[in-house]
Amino acid sequence: MSRDARWKALLELLVERGRLDVEAAAAELDVSAATIRRDFDQLADQQMLVRTRGGAVVHGVSYELPLRYKTARRASEKQRIARAVAGLVAPGDAVGLTGGTTTTEVARALAVRADLASGTPALTVVTNALNIANELAVRPQFKIVVTGGVARPQSYELVGPLADGVLGQITVDVAVLGVVAFDATHGAAAHDEAEAAINRLLCDRAERVVVAADSSKLDRRAFARICAADAVDTLVTDTAAAPEAVRRFEEAGVEVIAV
Repeated sequence: MSRDARWKALLELLVERGRLDVEAAAAELDVSAATIRRDFDQLADQQMLVRTRGGAVVHGVSYELPLRYKTARRASEKQRIARAVAGLVAPGDAVGLTGGTTTTEVARALAVRADLASGTPALTVVTNALNIANELAVRPQFKIVVTGGVARPQSYELVGPLADGVLGQITVDVAVLGVVAFDATHGAAAHDEAEAAINRLLCDRAERVVVAADSSKLDRRAFARICAADAVDTLVTDTAAAPEAVRRFEEAGVEVIAV
């Protein structure tokens, strides 16, 4: 197992359990205890965990795994969701994409759609996510609009008043939100309040709002609210979504597409 793969696995286990000890992590990943100790030390140096005697704990109460370590989680579900979301976009639309692993997959699904291979432009994409802009900028048929702002290293998203200034001047046909939590009562949410504020503004500038979220994000709450459930037109999720959760979203006026 490569170092990057180990680090992804360790961080995911740590987020899930809150605490890991060296011996248990070594056994689970089938590597030596010395390797795990080095990994813990290096991750602690990057402030991605807190080193303890014999192990590690998550860094803070509201822990957000950096984007580069989340890409492997529920990958097949995110790809199915992304294809379904991309199918809701019409040629010539202006599409807003927030940051996140699922919205990154949406960008990739749009990039390979045959009917979006040409046009003037085939699609206009507005995003505050640097990684999404980087992936799509090489597509000459897409017009890419990037907001200003200050980059968040966890999500590669631009936030702050500079981003507000750009979003206040445009409108989009559809906004696609990546969220950390979506609940029929409490709405869509993010870990960070500045990120939530930008996402909220993008929703306000959109004709339609689509939440792209795998089933693990549903019936959950997070610190910073983006919008109420009734501000969302469509939820695209996977088939593991609980029927009760689906019913509550539909009662709130949200169309649910499970793929």
